[in-house]
Amino acid sequence: MVSSETVVERILQKLDSSGAQMVVVVDDKKRMLGSITDGDVRRGLLRGESLQSKAYKIMNHNYRFMYNDSDESNAYEIMKKESLRYIPILDKDGVIKRIISLNEFLEPEKIRNPVVIMAGGKGMRLRPLTEDCPKPMLLVGGKPMLKILLEQFIASGFEEFYFSVNYLKDKIINHFENGERWGVNIRYINEDKPLGTAGSLKLLPSNIKRPFIVINGDVLTRLNTIQLLRFHIDHDALATICVREYEMKVPFGVVQVDGVELKGFKEKPRIRQLVNAGIYVINPALIESIKDGQVIDMPELLLNESNESRRVTVYPIHEYWLDVGRPESLEEAHATWEELK
Repeated sequence: MVSSETVVERILQKLDSSGAQMVVVVDDKKRMLGSITDGDVRRGLLRGESLQSKAYKIMNHNYRFMYNDSDESNAYEIMKKESLRYIPILDKDGVIKRIISLNEFLEPEKIRNPVVIMAGGKGMRLRPLTEDCPKPMLLVGGKPMLKILLEQFIASGFEEFYFSVNYLKDKIINHFENGERWGVNIRYINEDKPLGTAGSLKLLPSNIKRPFIVINGDVLTRLNTIQLLRFHIDHDALATICVREYEMKVPFGVVQVDGVELKGFKEKPRIRQLVNAGIYVINPALIESIKDGQVIDMPELLLNESNESRRVTVYPIHEYWLDVGRPESLEEAHATWEELK
C-alpha cells in the first residue's frame, strides 16, 4: 500500500521488490483511493508523467473491488469476465483487507509464443572486440549476452527460439546447437546477406501462428516479457514497439524567440524523448508485408504499417535497459549487470 503522494519511482521499486503487479493507494486511515498496475505506470509515462510524478496522477480511480462480506468464490469468474488480474477486498468503510490474485486460481503454463533474437550484426562500433567474436557473444558478467537473453526467456516459460545469424554465425550455432542443453528448441534464420532487422523475418517458417517477440541480441533488460505479450494481445495490435525514455541535458542556456524577437531563456534544460528499445512483438500477418529478399529495418516497416492505418502500439520500458552497442555501454554493462542479479 502507498499514499497518494508517493512518487512513481518508489512505486516501481515496491512492485519489483514484492513481485506483485499492483499496489493500492490508500489514505491515512487505510481506505482505498485507487490502484496502480504496471500498465497504469506505462500509460502515465506515455502521457508525459515522469518517475517523480505522484501516485494520484497515474492511479486508476475506477477500480473493481468486492466487499469482505460477499462470496469470494465468485472472484475467479469476475476476473475472467472482466480481464482482471487482481480484486481488492474492502470492508464497509473502504478499508482494504486483502487482495485476491488470479494466480491463486491458475497453474503456470509454458508459453508457446516464439522468440526471435537478432544476432547477425557485425558490431563495427565494438571493434576490435568483435573482429573474431559476434557481438551477442561478448561476455557480460562472465557470460555471453546471447546466453543471458536465452536464459531469461526460458525462466519466463518460453520454449521456442529462432536466432537470426550472419556474421561469424558458426560461433553462435556451435555454442547453442539446437537448445537441447537448456530443454528448449533453437532454430536458425540464416541470412546469406544482411536483410535488416525486419527483412530477415521473411525467412521464418510460414506455420508460425502466434504473436512472437523480436529482440536485438545486444540488449540487456529486466523487462517483464510476459506483461509485454499480454499488452500486445490486449490491444489487438499488429505490432508493438518497446520504447525507453532518454534524457539529454543541453549544456547551454537555450534562447526562446518569436521570429526575431527575444521571448525568454531556459537555462540548461533537460530534453526527454522516447527512443526505440530494440524489442518488439509481431503478429505473423505483418510478415506478409515484407518482400522476398527485401532489405528493411523494423522502424521503416512499422512506420509503413502505421501509415496504412494498421495498429502499431507503443510500450514504454521503465525497467533496467541497456543497448550494448558501443564501448562505453559495454563498460556500463560490466559495471551494472552483476549488481542486478
